[in-house]
Amino acid sequence: MGWSIRKKLIIFLMIVTVLPFGSAIAITYYHTKESLKDRFVSTNHDVIESGKQDITTYLTDISRITSAMYTYSPLMNALKDGVSSDLEKNEQEVKRILLYLYGARPEIEQLYLYIHEGKDSYTNYHWHVSGRGRNEDIFSNPYYFQLITGRNYTAIEPPHDIYSYNNLSSIPQSEKKKVISFHNIIKNVPAEDFLGFLSIDINLSQLSAIADRLYTKEAEDFYIMNENGVIMYSSEEKLIGTENTQTWFQHVKKAPLSSHSLEWKDKQFSGVIVYERFSAPFQEWYIVKRIPYNLLYQSARETAFINILIGLVTLVIVVLATMFISFKFTSPIKVLIANMKKVEKGEFQADFDSLGNDEFGMLGRHFKLMIATINDLIQREYKLELENKRSQLRVLHSQINPHFLYNALQSIGTLALKHKAVQVYSLLTSLSKIMRYSLNMKDDIVPFTQEVQHVKDYLALQKQRFGEQLQYELHIQPELEDMFVPKMILQPIVENCFKHGFDQQLETAFIRLEAQLQEHEIVRIKITDNGKGMNSEQVTRLERELLEQLPADAKQGESIGLKNIYDRLQIYYSHEAKMRITSDETNGFTVTIELPKFLNKEVQPS
Repeated sequence: MGWSIRKKLIIFLMIVTVLPFGSAIAITYYHTKESLKDRFVSTNHDVIESGKQDITTYLTDISRITSAMYTYSPLMNALKDGVSSDLEKNEQEVKRILLYLYGARPEIEQLYLYIHEGKDSYTNYHWHVSGRGRNEDIFSNPYYFQLITGRNYTAIEPPHDIYSYNNLSSIPQSEKKKVISFHNIIKNVPAEDFLGFLSIDINLSQLSAIADRLYTKEAEDFYIMNENGVIMYSSEEKLIGTENTQTWFQHVKKAPLSSHSLEWKDKQFSGVIVYERFSAPFQEWYIVKRIPYNLLYQSARETAFINILIGLVTLVIVVLATMFISFKFTSPIKVLIANMKKVEKGEFQADFDSLGNDEFGMLGRHFKLMIATINDLIQREYKLELENKRSQLRVLHSQINPHFLYNALQSIGTLALKHKAVQVYSLLTSLSKIMRYSLNMKDDIVPFTQEVQHVKDYLALQKQRFGEQLQYELHIQPELEDMFVPKMILQPIVENCFKHGFDQQLETAFIRLEAQLQEHEIVRIKITDNGKGMNSEQVTRLERELLEQLPADAKQGESIGLKNIYDRLQIYYSHEAKMRITSDETNGFTVTIELPKFLNKEVQPS
């Protein structure tokens, strides 16, 4: 009886599935090819239309970067009067604006500023501002000549290999890449007097990110071209920066403005070309997408094939599913679900040995590996996050409108300069740097040079306080300049020298900070003072406190700073960092830190 019912069910399913399904596939395939093409072209044109808006907005934003200079009066004064009118101050303003503009967008590779008064020029390549250079032959550049003789404020140079303006930038051969240059003229508004040029070299990353959303890679051809046919971007990287001389592009240029597509067939390409004209800053550009027929009709063929396949598979699945899936597939899933529920409750343990050698077995093995990884991450990342959050909370409790304080310090510093109180301005600058560095919540990992600079700024302020009573030395090997370290691991130790080491009886307080690269890529950092030290019993107790795992509410006393630094180093360097303390009651206090030069990949900055 059972087999008879199955047989009838199979025959019934074949009749009600195969005949209607097969007839629908045949009729649909032959009667929908043209409508599919029309919809495909319409959809792609809508995509291009949307991409046109994004590209236009992006190019306009880049061309408007120069407008930030017009709002900065000190720089405009330098452009009008020339850098030589007040060399030190004006060069500082030039450096400030070049660094500010370079940081405005991540795709900027290089900035070049030419100041006509004095014919001075500067570059900023990868955050390095060059020294002053003189450019007597500026108008030999066709784009600068075009700007000075025309009425446009921006000229776009098509993609080209990045080069050094006026030989001011040092660009390694290995770092040369294709860039698009936005050459901008700077005028004294509203007088329209010519002041100089600003050139902005951008890489193609953002343009590529926008373009990659508009076509299917390896299947469609995509082009962005200027009015002269020079390819600004293409799905074929080797064509970028070359001129498009193909016949189909001439037809696109001659097509009516109301037309947005054409069908094309030659030896190289057979399909539909969808295009759109749009206005880049002061130029007419073209965005073109070529869709081959095999891709255009692929959807219809694949749909028919998939529908047939689905029909056959469905018949088989209907017959076998109830007998096979109920045990074979659901049993391992139930085991995994039960273990996942345990994980949800916080029990990170698996109660099964294996789920087999198939995909479910692999899933079970990866599930167990995931639990082990989670346990490890909880021990490392979660504790690190807690320490960072506590640090941020402590800073937030003491933070009183940092932007107000920055602006106030800048105003006081400006007033100090006006009254020729240069020392006061320097101290305010150091204080401002310390505040910015301490209150920056974004970066947990910083270059070692920034950490050392933070100590320098702190010691500069203490030097003003103690005068000749305080002496300090810093010895940092040049090999460590490219090293990254956790933030705030040096200054708290130096601060402890003042809090616990120095008293009023010292004639001269001395602090020495040195960092050296040892064998096996180990960096040794040593901070020494000549202040009040500790006896051997106190040193032993302090080192024991560093090694003990104390709860957060138990971290009190004078060792809290060293304990926090030690805990953070263990988390960031996976217990490969060491901290030693040496001291006696007559020869001061020394903290020695040894850590790998390179951080773990999990915490290393991108």
